[in-house]
Amino acid sequence: MAIEVLKPGLATSVQDAGRPGYYHLGIPLSGALDQLSFRLANLLVGNPEDSAALECSLLAPELRFTEDAMVAITGAVATVKVNEKEAPRDTSFTVRAGDTLKFGFMTLGARLYVAVAGGIDVPKVLGSRSTYGLGAFGGFKGRKLESGDVLPVGARSRRAREGTAAPAGWVRQPEKEVRLRVLPGLYDHRLTKEAAVSFYADTWSVAPEADRIGYRYRHGQPLKFRDRTPPFGAGSDPSNIVDAGYPYGSIQVPGGLEPIILQRDAVSGGGYAMIGTVVSADMGLIAQMQPNYKARFVAVDMAQALQARAGQTARLKQLRTAFVA
Repeated sequence: MAIEVLKPGLATSVQDAGRPGYYHLGIPLSGALDQLSFRLANLLVGNPEDSAALECSLLAPELRFTEDAMVAITGAVATVKVNEKEAPRDTSFTVRAGDTLKFGFMTLGARLYVAVAGGIDVPKVLGSRSTYGLGAFGGFKGRKLESGDVLPVGARSRRAREGTAAPAGWVRQPEKEVRLRVLPGLYDHRLTKEAAVSFYADTWSVAPEADRIGYRYRHGQPLKFRDRTPPFGAGSDPSNIVDAGYPYGSIQVPGGLEPIILQRDAVSGGGYAMIGTVVSADMGLIAQMQPNYKARFVAVDMAQALQARAGQTARLKQLRTAFVA
């Protein structure tokens, strides 16, 4: 079967769990930004949790199905309609051959996931079906979807059942204000003492430029870096460093003006100081932030960061267990 793209939405792409293992070659993780919502959508339609699905940003697409299919929608809050009849979120449902799936504006959250029983069956590139736009590979022709695209769908699993719902109390609605836990470093010592205090004290707003490469924040106080004689190979701005690797979730502040949290499609290195790294358990919160949503940064130590990761792992294990039972 196949899915016809009638309207592509603002930025819809094929994503799976990601493409780890190639960061040293400059190829980032890619994959779904909100991993919990993505994995839930797949489990609801009986797919392996890492199957390829559609990630839709802010404005979702309009799709037509060539054959009967089982679908689940998770993530951001938006009205879901099959033809003109409203359909559920966080619950699997059937679409018939010729039906059109469409969405209203996302009223809460920024990313919505569309999983189809059988998964989006595009070719794997370096072990993943995820789209990497900067590299123009993976996904469907290495790019965001366009009107007229036809997406292949794999064979449907026998586990796909209509009306399968998310476990009670498991779905977490996106929030307009979040606290993001940050492990300070690798270059936070380059900030003045006053700047380090204000970074965590201020409330920051998501800028319109936020995307899969990085989330830019503004409206906090400018952050001053300590004066120094630039080392050989670094730029003249105090926020510059000799080129270094960028961890996923790391925070850079070019010119000390607007923090940028590097996302799953970011380049793997460069010449800006990284003042901290958002813990992996909180990266999905960032994925659901629309422009002007607000964040406060909270400093944590390594033990707290590892505890957060363990909590995320336990939550995913709980979800998997619910679908095995």
